[in-house]
Amino acid sequence: MEMLDRYIKELMENSTPDAPAWNIEKIRGGKKANKWNYVDGCMIKALLEFYFLSGEKRYLEFADQFIDAFVDEDGSIRSYSVTEYNLDSVNAGKTLFELYDLTKKEKYKRAMNLIYTQLEGQPRTKSGSFWHKKIYPNQVWLDGLYMAQPFYLQYELSYNNGKNCADIFHQFQNVKQNMKNNRNGLYYHAFDESRESFWCDKVTGLSDQFWIRAEGWFAMALVDTIEILNKDENAFGYKKERDELEQMFLELIDAMLPYQDTKTGMWYQVINLPGMEPNYPEASGSSIFAFAIMKGVRLGILDSSYYDYGKRAFDGVCSTCLSEEDHELQMDHICLVAGLGNTDHREGTFEYYMREPVVKNDAKGVAPLILAYIETLR
Repeated sequence: MEMLDRYIKELMENSTPDAPAWNIEKIRGGKKANKWNYVDGCMIKALLEFYFLSGEKRYLEFADQFIDAFVDEDGSIRSYSVTEYNLDSVNAGKTLFELYDLTKKEKYKRAMNLIYTQLEGQPRTKSGSFWHKKIYPNQVWLDGLYMAQPFYLQYELSYNNGKNCADIFHQFQNVKQNMKNNRNGLYYHAFDESRESFWCDKVTGLSDQFWIRAEGWFAMALVDTIEILNKDENAFGYKKERDELEQMFLELIDAMLPYQDTKTGMWYQVINLPGMEPNYPEASGSSIFAFAIMKGVRLGILDSSYYDYGKRAFDGVCSTCLSEEDHELQMDHICLVAGLGNTDHREGTFEYYMREPVVKNDAKGVAPLILAYIETLR
C-alpha cells in the first residue's frame, strides 16, 4: 500500500533517537531526553523486519543509528537499569541480535549480555514466573511474556547452549494454567500470585477484564517464540514444547475469532463486551492480531483459511484508523497505555480501560500495523 509506505517514511523523517515521533508517552511527558524503552523497541524491530523484506538499506541504517545512540562501547545502555527489573526494558534488546549480526558491532553483543543479567536476577513468583516489574511483586502480566521471552529464548539458543529453555516453556505453561479462562479461551490481563493487589480477585488472583492489547502481546509472544524455535538449529530437541506452544496459539486465535467485529474486522478494547458503551474498536490490539494470524499461517501453525481473518483485520484498521490531516498521515484509535496497580485509578475494570487516553501515531499501534503490512507483502 502506497499510503503505508508514505506513512513509514514520514515517521522516520520526523524522528530522532531523542525525539521519536511515534512515542506519544514521551511526547506527552514533555521530557527532552528519550529513554531506553519498549515502545521504541517495537518500532525499530518493525523497521528491521521491513529491511529484511525490502533490502532497502535506509531501514537498517535508521535502526542502527537509533539503537547505537543508546549503547556505549562497553555495552552499557543509556538510561537502562538492570536492577529496576522491568520486563518492558528487555523488549528493545531484541533488536540487538539482528543489529549485531548485520553490523558486527561488539557493543551490541555486550549490551545483550547486560540485558541477560537482568533476566538472571529477575524476581519470580513461587511458581517460577518473572515478576512483571520489581515494583509489582508477585505479578505476572501478559505484556511481560512478549517483552522478555523471545529475547530470553534467542539468547539461550545463540549464546547459552539452550541451558534455560525449559524455564521459558515453564513460564508459558504457568500463564496457561493461571490466567486462561477455560469458558471462553481468553486470558486475563494479569495475575497476582499473592492475591494482595487491590485490583485482583482475592480467590483467583486474576484481574477483571480481557484487554485487547495484552491479549495481543501474548499472541505475539507465542508466535515469535515459535518462529525462533523453527529457525534455530539448536532448538531441534524441543519438538514437544514447540507443539504445546503452537496448540496454545491456535486455541487463543480460535477464542478470538468469535469477537472479531463484522463491520470493521477489528476487535474491541475490552474483547468480550463489544456491545457495551463506550467500548470501541482498538487499533493496536487489532493490528497485533492481524499480524499474528497472518504470521501464524505463514509459519504453518494455522491453516491457510485463517489468513482471511488476519487480512480482514489489517484492512479494517487501514480503512478505519488511517487518515490524512494537514498533509500528514495519521493512525488513530490507539489506547495510549493501560496497566494495573501503582495508582488507585488503575483498577482493571471495564470503566478503567474506557477512560485511558486514545491517541494517534503511537508505535504500540503503528509497529504492529507495519508488521501486519509485511505479512501481506510476504
